[in-house]
Amino acid sequence: MENLVMQLASYYHNKKVFVTGHTGFKGAWLTALLYNLNAEIKGYALEPEYIDGLYETLLPSINMYSVIADIRDKERLQNEIESFQPDYIFHLAAQPLVRRSYEIPAETFDVNVTGTANVLEAVINLKKKCTVVIITTDKVYENKEHHSILYNEDDALGGYDPYSASKACTELVVSSFRNSFFNLKHFTAHQKAI
Repeated sequence: MENLVMQLASYYHNKKVFVTGHTGFKGAWLTALLYNLNAEIKGYALEPEYIDGLYETLLPSINMYSVIADIRDKERLQNEIESFQPDYIFHLAAQPLVRRSYEIPAETFDVNVTGTANVLEAVINLKKKCTVVIITTDKVYENKEHHSILYNEDDALGGYDPYSASKACTELVVSSFRNSFFNLKHFTAHQKAI
């Protein structure tokens, strides 16, 4: 384990890392990890949902630039990414709740699908090498109600509820951008890994 931590520390040391969704549970943990690896971090997310959540607990001990804004604000997002010139982008911002997706189905699609497209469109304009990690969920796969079978990346996309379907759509957006703008055949020209 120590070897892994040392490798990560040398890998992210003084690297610029842009994290969407840094005020959420997973985003706050990722931000704390990156901070401990001596990365320069810029977060972009909505206000934390919970006053006494993980982000509020960790924030005082983390030196980072935090932008409180909506992932759907395409111009603001693009400006923040371009001004920071990240080496890495971790995209975690989302409407992540199945139950809430039934209450706000159109907004769930807007946040999860359009928000991801906004991040990837901003990456097109970067003039430097950048690696982008898009976080989705295992719920992107068509649920066949087989509890003993694990999903793999060759399974059909699907989604019964608006959250799952929005994340399946997000996978299609990522694939489209990867093939259209960040094709591996032309990596030396664009230098973006998605």
